[in-house]
Amino acid sequence: MIGSEDVREELANVAASRRCDRLAELSALFHSAGSLHLRGRGKWALHLDLGSGAAARRAFALLRDEGMRSEIRTYRRRAFDRATRYQLHLEGDQGTLAVLVAAGVLDRRHAPLERPPRRVVGRMCCRAAYLRGAFLGGGSLSVRRGAHLELRTATLEAALVLQEVATRVGIALGIRERPRHAEAYAKGWDAVESLLAGAGAGEAVLALEERSVLAATRERANRLANADHANLVRTSRAARQQLEAIGRLRRDGRLERVPAALREAAEARSRHPAASLRELAALVDPPVSKAAMQRRLHRLEELGRA
Repeated sequence: MIGSEDVREELANVAASRRCDRLAELSALFHSAGSLHLRGRGKWALHLDLGSGAAARRAFALLRDEGMRSEIRTYRRRAFDRATRYQLHLEGDQGTLAVLVAAGVLDRRHAPLERPPRRVVGRMCCRAAYLRGAFLGGGSLSVRRGAHLELRTATLEAALVLQEVATRVGIALGIRERPRHAEAYAKGWDAVESLLAGAGAGEAVLALEERSVLAATRERANRLANADHANLVRTSRAARQQLEAIGRLRRDGRLERVPAALREAAEARSRHPAASLRELAALVDPPVSKAAMQRRLHRLEELGRA
């Protein structure tokens, strides 16, 4: 079963040869999982807090390619929490701050930006990189009860940016605000597959398509089985009512007085209580249509109730 970490592993290996793509991906990483701290005397410290080793390695490589040195530290949120988290620590020197300004994480005065400038996601390749960084920084995928993908962000404004970026590549995302974060989300196989394809996770899309086909096949098989069961129940109930009516007519001596066609239908039903209408219609001489047999049995039921 494909999961969030499988997608992150694939996205972490997507080549980002253009600088605009690296900046867009870093922008999304910081808007989903970054924090900025003022240490005093004009010095800054920056953190990326990630829940995936693949995302941490990817972020480290992107920062290194942009000439920024970072240190990876691991921790657990709670004493008994088995999940390891990764923090990338950066010193806010002038070179680092300049890159983050170019990535739309900070403004020219080095204040945090809630949304990157339009130039950061102006190109199609940059929008794909931004979606990729958003999933690496705060994405999750669930396919247990249908496909559901979430992109967590630190602020509602950052989630709205993701929605706008996705809309520009033809993907509709919903927005949800939580007490401590916000999230953009996609529901349904088509929407989730489109978003992952747009971010560059082609292998994940193929796996989801296979799973969606299997799910659709299983759903159709269950629907057909339920329909067959319902038909059997209806057939059994109708046959029981017909047999009861025939029994009343026979006990009252009225069965011998009904038309020959009805007597023939009654005998066929009595001899074959579990047969379908089509099967009964083929047993009489001469054979009749299914509708004709149904009319005869219905008339026997009416006479039996009289």
